[in-house]
Amino acid sequence: MLLKWIAEVAAEPLVLEPADRRVERETNTWSLAATDEDRRSLSVAEVVAAFERTAAAIRERIRDLGFSGTATFYVWHDEHAGQLRCSTGSVPPDALPFSGTYVASDDLSPIVEGFLADSEPGFIAWSYLDDVPSPQEKTETETEIMLFGVWVSSVGASR
Repeated sequence: MLLKWIAEVAAEPLVLEPADRRVERETNTWSLAATDEDRRSLSVAEVVAAFERTAAAIRERIRDLGFSGTATFYVWHDEHAGQLRCSTGSVPPDALPFSGTYVASDDLSPIVEGFLADSEPGFIAWSYLDDVPSPQEKTETETEIMLFGVWVSSVGASR
């Protein structure tokens, strides 16, 4: 089912509106879950290939729209929700609309591997939540731990 949903993202509504990033995020962001069967049966390579096909299809759609600016298709593992999320925005990879710090990468495998290996998607231990320091208490090391990986693929004309 997950592979089907990934493929469907390429045909969903797509808005590239550099003047209104909120509309882009709301229209172009998708949350994908996996069944237990998907997690057991799918390989990392199969899921990565599905996202690569989706990025290629979105790149073609953007070309057909005549959009001449920068656009990025990106994928990340939202561990709190237990989902893979993907979006397209008229931004370069170093300006994605995240409030936290992320590391852009051209290697999707570790992100998918973490998602498929998540035996309790969306589960966060209370002890982990109780021990979260306030922003003023965070050390540089703790900040580094909070980084998350995001796979990026250029899909705009300005590559």
